[in-house]
Amino acid sequence: MIQVLAFYLFAGLTLASGLAVILSRNPVHSVLWLILAFFNAAGLMVLLGAEFIAMLLVIVYVGAVAVLFLFVVMMLDIDFATLRAGFTKSLPLGLFIAGVLLAELLLGMGAEHIGALKIGTADGQNAALAGASNIEAIGTLLYGRYLFLFEVSGLILLVAMVGAIILTHRQREGVRGQNISRQVSRRPDEATVNTRPGVGEGVQI
Repeated sequence: MIQVLAFYLFAGLTLASGLAVILSRNPVHSVLWLILAFFNAAGLMVLLGAEFIAMLLVIVYVGAVAVLFLFVVMMLDIDFATLRAGFTKSLPLGLFIAGVLLAELLLGMGAEHIGALKIGTADGQNAALAGASNIEAIGTLLYGRYLFLFEVSGLILLVAMVGAIILTHRQREGVRGQNISRQVSRRPDEATVNTRPGVGEGVQI
């Protein structure tokens, strides 16, 4: 009984938070509602026994992605009137895309129920270890059978990060960049210079 009540509580708060993300006029409030939706979705994952996914939702999405959104929204000078005008202008296209996605979802569910879509059955190769928790079973698969794919995905993310840095790090006219080799090779006596300026003369840089 408690699990049923907890499910309806988390599910209701998740739906309400998701609706508030869309309807909120202030982007900062939207991000805060999004964080609340993530927390309630993590609660649902705990009820399903997927504590690893719940932990990822809290650590990755709330601790990194949502906080990054919050910092970006709060630090940028955003014209809310322009945002609302753009939302109104793009509303028909957004509703059309949402309708297409909903139709695909309903079509897939209908095909599964009538038997036109065959879902694969588990062959037992990836079955959880006896007496092991969900996190231990996922760790065994990631660092055992799928270790090579896991390492390759990390390498791809590293290459993407380096590529993004290289693409955005370009020389701009009038902007002084760092000379790493000059900074490393300089001596302590070149780092600071003692001067004795006269009264009212200032310091020459």
